[in-house]
Amino acid sequence: MYYVYVLKSQKEHVYIGYTSDLKRRMSEHEGKLSPYTKNDEWHLVYYEAYLSKSDAQKREKRLKDGRARRQMLERISNSLITGDFK
Repeated sequence: MYYVYVLKSQKEHVYIGYTSDLKRRMSEHEGKLSPYTKNDEWHLVYYEAYLSKSDAQKREKRLKDGRARRQMLERISNSLITGDFK
């Protein structure tokens, strides 16, 4: 399985990524081992699962820019509200 996931930081930033091992990747983010997320505390707010690596990569790319990103952020807007992850 491959996962496209969305993290939200305490500083209201959004990070979108993909991985084949979501638990391991979350441990890396929590352990500040990822250069893009090491300066804040991040929480998983959304993910999608794919059987195909190329499908996950295409979806991640679409979510990182344009209309698909706006639609996804609108769809999960309640999950992005500060304080909802504790």
